[in-house]
Amino acid sequence: MTARPVVQVGVDGSWRDTGALEWALQESLLRQEPLQAVHVIDDRLRHARGWEPDAVDDASTELVGQVQTYLDDTPGALDHEAGLLVGPPARTLVDAAAGSRMLVVGRRGLGTFKRLLIGSTSEAVVTHAAHLMMPVVIVPPGWKPTDHAGPVVVAVDDADDNTPVIEFAIEAAAERNLPVRLLHVWDLPAVYSWDAMNSSGAGAEWAENAQRHLENLAAEWQNKYPDTPVQIEARRGHAVDGVVTGAEEADAQLLVVGSRHRTRLMSVLLGSVTRGALHHATCPLAVVPVQV
Repeated sequence: MTARPVVQVGVDGSWRDTGALEWALQESLLRQEPLQAVHVIDDRLRHARGWEPDAVDDASTELVGQVQTYLDDTPGALDHEAGLLVGPPARTLVDAAAGSRMLVVGRRGLGTFKRLLIGSTSEAVVTHAAHLMMPVVIVPPGWKPTDHAGPVVVAVDDADDNTPVIEFAIEAAAERNLPVRLLHVWDLPAVYSWDAMNSSGAGAEWAENAQRHLENLAAEWQNKYPDTPVQIEARRGHAVDGVVTGAEEADAQLLVVGSRHRTRLMSVLLGSVTRGALHHATCPLAVVPVQV
């Protein structure tokens, strides 16, 4: 199915501060495709003690009107729209975005009333979106277009299913006239002690293998996309820390990671790298589903 040429973004009462709408506007301008902003009323608010349903609806309607006015005043002459839906925030937003190119949310989530939410809304959005094989971009609070000046960094592992993740990263880099950096973080299995590692030369061997793996991968993608410079970096250490720190040191404008979608079990396993990057990345993070 061909993706609708629409960038979807979730907005809540803090939409002026989260950075998600600004990132989505930048992306829609680069693509010259319209943006659709969606605010979801959590239906639980209508039944919460101390909250009047009409007051919740009126406030949400006013919010959507403010967002629409803001979108109408942005440059680019694109037909942006703001809409209002009711339901569980994460699932409702993902369902509304079905068929779109990507879904953008702020890291703090869609819910203003944290006590009514279980877990991270942005993490729930990533999980639900993976069933539709739809990329999700999570934007840290307060993001501005001038915050970062580095490349698009994509975390790759030893698996053979990095293709959709790298393709997303290269497309984002090409839009922005940036290089893409393949980042691979490796470490020795816990069975190796430091003494055994040093005496056997295992560390040097693993480092050499990681470098060779990246060089071969970079050559393959550079040949495929000759106009986008492909850089490589192999780091040793804990995967989450290596990916987050690697992106920070590169001043990445976007960090791209994959999530494994296991269709057989109809479940999504957010690995430690994806979950860690989701909560700790200091730049916008794209989570791209990979079907296995």
